[in-house]
Amino acid sequence: MTEKAVLTIRRAGEGDLPAIVAMLADDPLGAIREHPDDLTPYRTAFTRIDQDPHQHLVVAERAGRVIGTLQLTVIPCLSRAGSTRAIIEAVRIHSDERGSGLGTQLIEWAVERARQLGVDLVQLTSDATRTDAHRFYERLGFTASHVGFKLKL
Repeated sequence: MTEKAVLTIRRAGEGDLPAIVAMLADDPLGAIREHPDDLTPYRTAFTRIDQDPHQHLVVAERAGRVIGTLQLTVIPCLSRAGSTRAIIEAVRIHSDERGSGLGTQLIEWAVERARQLGVDLVQLTSDATRTDAHRFYERLGFTASHVGFKLKL
């Protein structure tokens, strides 16, 4: 029996962008909205994210290979008696690793990191068409308690 290499979840660096963007583009929705052939806008966004202490863009790495990513954003709020909330965004798992438990590990990491940062509420959105993802998040204890709305500018 071969032992799997150790998984590391670490802060993303600019050198991780090609792998992150490839994962963002590797599904039916991402294939429409992502542009992995031109990393220029992603580099600009990465710089903004990396300089903001409330942003935690991470990658999951095994044996030197980036196999997952997510972004955790911490937001101080006035509502809920001045609570702090976190948003989990852009969760992606490399296609070779889907179903391996890596998604669970990434979400558990994000929830624990949010706890460490004094967050009171963790939230996320998932495209209405991603029914498998909805079941996954519910299995991890998230509830579909709100209806989300977006306005493209």
